Amino acid sequence: MFGLFARPSETVHQAFDFDRNPYKAQKQWPPDFSKISEKHQFRMEKRYRRRCKLAYARPQWVKYTKLTQYGLSLFVVAYGVFYYDWDSEGAKEPPFQSARAWYKNIADNIWSHSSSQSGRDQVRKMEEARQSPRS
Repeated sequence: MFGLFARPSETVHQAFDFDRNPYKAQKQWPPDFSKISEKHQFRMEKRYRRRCKLAYARPQWVKYTKLTQYGLSLFVVAYGVFYYDWDSEGAKEPPFQSARAWYKNIADNIWSHSSSQSGRDQVRKMEEARQSPRS
């Protein structure tokens, strides 16, 4: 039972010895670029660039960064259209007034117990349609 709480002894790591490595490299790296053809140099450069991109790629970070940027952009546009007090001097009505009226109508119908006039008109029309005899 007391063995559960004991710390394991530290392992001593020896320095890596390249001469005694059982897994020898098949090719020398980096190659001598003066001895290989231009075509092969270009292939190796492409391979190196591709591997660097893969090594430093962070797909999850990119995904969440994009989602955050899109969300913030949508928030700024929605705030500007529905809530921001545009200083509209000389205009008959503020910009986006029709969109604000539409949003206010929907919000009033959702969040209040008493419905708006347009909501009551719709209910009345539905009741009349239900009561009228069908031909």
